Amino acid sequence: MILRHRWNRSSNRSFWKPIKVRRLVTSVLLCSLAALPATAQTDQPLSAIDWLSRSVTAPVAPTTVQPPLNEPPVTDSASTPQITMTPLDAPSPDPVGLLPPDVTGLPRSLWSASDESMVITLVQAERTDSLPAIQDFLMTLMLAEADAPLGAGTDGALFVARVDKLLDYGAIEQAQALLEQTDIEEPELFRRWFDVALLTGSEDRACDVMQANPQVAPTYAARIFCLARSGEWPAAALTLNTHRALGDVSPEEEALLSRFLDPELYEDDGALPPPSRISPLVFRMREAIGEGLPTSNLPRAFAHADLRDTVGWKSQLEAAERLVRHGAADRNVLAGFYLARTPSASGGVWDRVEAMQRFVTALDARDPGAVSETLPAAWDAAQRAQIEVPFAALYSAQLQGLPLSEGARDTAFTIGLLSGDYETVALNAGEDSDPFLVALARGFPDEVETADDTRLAIQAAYVDATPPDALTTLVNDGKLGEALLRNVALFDSGLSGDTRAITQAIALFRMVGLEDVARRAALQFLLLDRAA
Repeated sequence: MILRHRWNRSSNRSFWKPIKVRRLVTSVLLCSLAALPATAQTDQPLSAIDWLSRSVTAPVAPTTVQPPLNEPPVTDSASTPQITMTPLDAPSPDPVGLLPPDVTGLPRSLWSASDESMVITLVQAERTDSLPAIQDFLMTLMLAEADAPLGAGTDGALFVARVDKLLDYGAIEQAQALLEQTDIEEPELFRRWFDVALLTGSEDRACDVMQANPQVAPTYAARIFCLARSGEWPAAALTLNTHRALGDVSPEEEALLSRFLDPELYEDDGALPPPSRISPLVFRMREAIGEGLPTSNLPRAFAHADLRDTVGWKSQLEAAERLVRHGAADRNVLAGFYLARTPSASGGVWDRVEAMQRFVTALDARDPGAVSETLPAAWDAAQRAQIEVPFAALYSAQLQGLPLSEGARDTAFTIGLLSGDYETVALNAGEDSDPFLVALARGFPDEVETADDTRLAIQAAYVDATPPDALTTLVNDGKLGEALLRNVALFDSGLSGDTRAITQAIALFRMVGLEDVARRAALQFLLLDRAA
């Protein structure tokens, strides 16, 4: 059984608001800024590791200097040197998860027989734009409690790879919850937790942890940001100017940090060029100085910033659709935005809002005629936004059993097959329903004749097809997690038209007892237009 947990965003969360800087530090900031070269931004998608803030640095190992032979060792200070200690027996975070085996249906030995480097490579290579059933399953793998793989050290390399994959999905609340099950004071884990805090508006807490734990070793930019957030403006300004003089801060960082500390000083200057490298820290400071960046062309995780009450409705809607499409936000968040107010424009997202509002009004009234009339437009809107599965989860139960018109009844049947109650919908299907889809939802597609190549490929997985020998060997060797990651990639390759890959992937899911994943993926493959 695959868990569908709801990750609700708190409505009263305190998000970032621009801060008016105290004038007492202005004199400290009257240094001239170096010219800032404009740098083109790449259109290539960024993985989490590429856009994480460089908010912490690795501790520098102390160097022992031998005194001259004829000179006794001396010191000009009686201060105690700073000592960094690392426990040798610190437990690895690799086994940490949010979903126990009795929820996922996956054994705790999921990774334990596989080589750590291999599992990490497979996790990093997985796509984040597959069918919803496959996306859900991969996210379940990332959140599962399971023993560490072979060769794993205490650094939790697989745990970090799992968190990064969640961040690639844009599932920052799940990533945050996973990180908070561990020792977030470890630098690499803190780095990710700090960025999640920046994107969810809880950066004050992250700054408190940073300032209370020197071993985190914050970079100068992160330290200056946190000093300012805590109201220590003179210290922030002094830190900036000290490290500017030492050459520790780049001209681009200096320009942004200076405006962040005293935006009024630069009111008459033009806007900064686009950043050469985006990160949550840069994103937050740009937003604070009134030069926020649109999130539509940024990595998916940044879209969470557009869900705040301070953001325009259109941006909220587009961000919610983008996140819900990939399972990175709760579908009820999107439903709430759709119904928030009356659109004052038309076209694009506004047409989808109007269609959804008319449909929900009819559905709430339990008016079969009105539902029959409004369902086609609402379903078309869901298809254009590629949120068919979240739509089905929200409204399928209310649709089933209504005496709808013939066309609306067919649409309601399709919606039902895309919901979690697909088998019940199939059992209650009318005589005019597609017999192959009914049989597939019930788990017996082999009982219905078909001549369609795609359907034959699915049917074969329920008849005599077997998974690839390499995957079967992995399963028999106890390397179930590795086999499942490879199988997800195999299924994704089938989205481009390789029906044999679809057959083999479904057969593997069924062989290891993941019947729900197999049926949902097969139904979505037939009913959704997701060609790679």
